[in-house]
Amino acid sequence: MTRESHGATATADVEITDRELLLRLSGPNGAHLKVLEKELGIVLGQRGDVIRLQGGAAEVALAERILAELIEVMEKRDLSAEEITRAARTLASHPDLRLRELFDDVVLRTTSKRVIAPKGVAQQRYISAIRHNDIVFGVGPAGTGKTYLAMAMAVGALMDRTVKRIILTRPAVEAGEKLGFLPGDLAEKVNPYLRPLYDALHDMMEDTRVATLIERGTIEVAPLAFMRGRTLNDAFVILDEAQNTTAEQMKMFLTRLGFRSRAVITGDITQVDLPHGQPSGLADAERLLRGIDGISFNYFTDVDVVRHPLVQKIVRAYDERDAVRMAEKRARDEARAAEREARREPRDEG
Repeated sequence: MTRESHGATATADVEITDRELLLRLSGPNGAHLKVLEKELGIVLGQRGDVIRLQGGAAEVALAERILAELIEVMEKRDLSAEEITRAARTLASHPDLRLRELFDDVVLRTTSKRVIAPKGVAQQRYISAIRHNDIVFGVGPAGTGKTYLAMAMAVGALMDRTVKRIILTRPAVEAGEKLGFLPGDLAEKVNPYLRPLYDALHDMMEDTRVATLIERGTIEVAPLAFMRGRTLNDAFVILDEAQNTTAEQMKMFLTRLGFRSRAVITGDITQVDLPHGQPSGLADAERLLRGIDGISFNYFTDVDVVRHPLVQKIVRAYDERDAVRMAEKRARDEARAAEREARREPRDEG
């Protein structure tokens, strides 16, 4: 690497003699370099085996470090444009992090040889919490990988024979699991609500393998109501969409946990679909169980969204709208309280 500095601006050259690695890093028609340009606010150009960086001195220094870390990772595996963008953001906000440590923290290698690993610091902390606690809560918006990573950890535990079965559950419908109005038998009634769990399973294992394990009962996908009265031993249990449980349902689920079992509970507290005035079991558990040894609460924000880039912007827009509404509600409540207090004051009769 060579660098020149001219006041607040700088130029740096990064030489990559491995032609194949250079092509993978730069991407088709330099697409990956364009992603980094936009993300870091500098100019990147390629000539031969040299990538030239031009821009502010601090930005160029950061880009040099990011390229060095990306090269180290990509010597072992390919990265998509989205992964490169997220890696740049992660290193910018966590300068002490080593990118290779993040990508080498493999959760699962799927049957299609795909590697599932954390895509950010929040995901890495979440995975670590699952490894070291018997009950873990993952709380945050859709698209942050809460359920998917929990599923990968469960499949890995089953393959390693750490557990004997996987149990996946979620509230079957949003308002109290009232399935009677839906057409078909029980399986047909609940399948639409459990479909995301099936999809994640099929993404990690061959279809025939999933079908065999479900048929044997090694993997069970069922609505939350089916958990009542059971004791779940030697199991990895995942409760998805936990914000739509009642406090009673959450207590029922948590007290099912038996010996040599662990549970992961995921949900988005801002997306409660229970009837108006019905408190969420997830929020209730958060208040009651925080600080208990062996139980870990992990939080995700819109920054951690790993779906389409627009999803992050959508989540942020709704969060900002909800924050304004909450502020307005607090102001109205305070005004009403002040009015009530004023009416209580004794009158001065002179």
